[in-house]
Amino acid sequence: MILHALKEYYDRKAADPDSGIAPLGWEKKEIPFLVVIDEDGNFLRFEDTREPVGKKLRAKNFVVPSLGEAKGNGIKSNLLWENAEYMFGIPMRDGSQPKRVAEQHKAFKSKIFSLSIEQNSSSALMAVRAFAENFDRGTIQADPLWTEVQKLNQSLLLCINTRGAVTNLSEIRDAVNQVYITSQQGDKVICLVSGKPDTMATLEPPVRGVQGASTMGAHLVSVNNKVTESGNGGATPAFASFMKEQGANSPIGKTASLAYATALNALLGKDSLQKIQVGDATTIFWAARPNDLENQVSDIFGEPPKDNPDRLTNAVKSLYRSTETGVFVTDTDDTRFYVLGLSPNNARLAVRFWHTGTVAEMAGRFRAHFDAIDICHGPNEPEYLSLWRLLVSVAQQGKSENIPPHIAGDTMRAILTGLPYPASLFQAVVIRVKAERTVSYPRAALIKAYLNRTSNKEEMHVSLDLENTNIGYRLGRLFATLERIQEAAHPGIKATIRDRFYAAASSTPVTVFNTLLRMKIYHIAKLENAGYRVKCEKLLGEIFSSIPVTGFPAHLPLEDQGRFAIGYYHQRQSFFTKNATQQGE
Repeated sequence: MILHALKEYYDRKAADPDSGIAPLGWEKKEIPFLVVIDEDGNFLRFEDTREPVGKKLRAKNFVVPSLGEAKGNGIKSNLLWENAEYMFGIPMRDGSQPKRVAEQHKAFKSKIFSLSIEQNSSSALMAVRAFAENFDRGTIQADPLWTEVQKLNQSLLLCINTRGAVTNLSEIRDAVNQVYITSQQGDKVICLVSGKPDTMATLEPPVRGVQGASTMGAHLVSVNNKVTESGNGGATPAFASFMKEQGANSPIGKTASLAYATALNALLGKDSLQKIQVGDATTIFWAARPNDLENQVSDIFGEPPKDNPDRLTNAVKSLYRSTETGVFVTDTDDTRFYVLGLSPNNARLAVRFWHTGTVAEMAGRFRAHFDAIDICHGPNEPEYLSLWRLLVSVAQQGKSENIPPHIAGDTMRAILTGLPYPASLFQAVVIRVKAERTVSYPRAALIKAYLNRTSNKEEMHVSLDLENTNIGYRLGRLFATLERIQEAAHPGIKATIRDRFYAAASSTPVTVFNTLLRMKIYHIAKLENAGYRVKCEKLLGEIFSSIPVTGFPAHLPLEDQGRFAIGYYHQRQSFFTKNATQQGE
């Protein structure tokens, strides 16, 4: 299903000449340096394609011939573009073996001479062949940019002076396409993706762009086994059946393999609008037919850039307006929408989650998520919270690399399915709140969302709920009020009762609240404003009206600890609203 949906996406994009997706047999590649030659194949210079993007330099993208499979540890050369060891036969790294480098260069030359255009019909090909046969290493190493080329040791692309990169020339492209057509010849199998006869792909093209995976590319589909005289062998012999080796275990045609890999690389590209990071899962979105939602998901869930802080807000508002405008509903109302989360797994990719639905269903679930996390907040806080900001609030030290992978994946799954948020997420939030003694906006939003979805009702409101008599919620309000009285009695105080007593108050109330109430008598006596003292006493009386006469409970269950946090957060927020005077300010 995943591969079939990706191939359909490629077919849709390939049919649009303005989509910019690479044709089959080609790929997009950032090339930092061009190797400029003249019409006779003489080396002229290196040309730097990099341009500043923020504080970094970024290389220009070129469409180049695809190798069609991973290099692995063998010697396999790309056509017309490669690193300096392949292109020039010059060792570039410490420990490079001269004999192996010479073999790499031989493979590069062989690829060029495999192009089948007659010499008389292509001056560009003649120049490229002449260069591969006769370039002078001394001239190359004397170029002013050679030190930078050697330092980066990245891909180079041949370029003919005044004519541009050779892969942009129609005569070269025709020759490369002929090579691709020839590679498709051979014994046919029934492709598991397309259902049509095709030449089997032994190795899958590398997939790049998954955070944490190898920069050389990883594989979504691969079988590491081999057949020996004694039977199935290799690293994973159990994955083989009927003595089928590598790709023959689950035959996929080369056309389908290149199509879905090209689609994946496009969706995972640096400039993709259809990609976000969810914990360790690089998550991509696409629709079966062109739809605005597939290009807006990264804005809806992603952290807005500093130079455009309103991007998330505008995207979510557009999402809500879509119910009126019908922007995410097609004329048939059944456009499929796909969400795929990929995480690194050595040289392979693991599917963290995969969900499908109609565009209208997904848009509705996205709106339901923002409804669920909607909670009052300060004027300087963002109106809507990105998924990254929610998840990082449960991570140790507030670092994204500390987001538990299973929590990130399960949270995204809850959003996509409309099911309750994971208990592990709720537990992580409560633990962070008690450890850091801070009920932040994102943490309060997550606790509210979890409790409401779990109970299947609006148990926790957006703002202060005077009618909520839950003991955890009431004790949270009480704790916030006692802290506010302390702050008013000691202006500028650096450490409040929250810093010393929050964890105990929210889990074992009986151990601390009697002490806090005795401290309250001292704090309230120090208030100079008699009217404010009366308001504080009235507020305490209103809160105490729903606390059992049996006294403070010995222990609060975990869910009530979450309600304690919301009660504390709501009451604190109410002190800073326009109606704060009604609550004792």
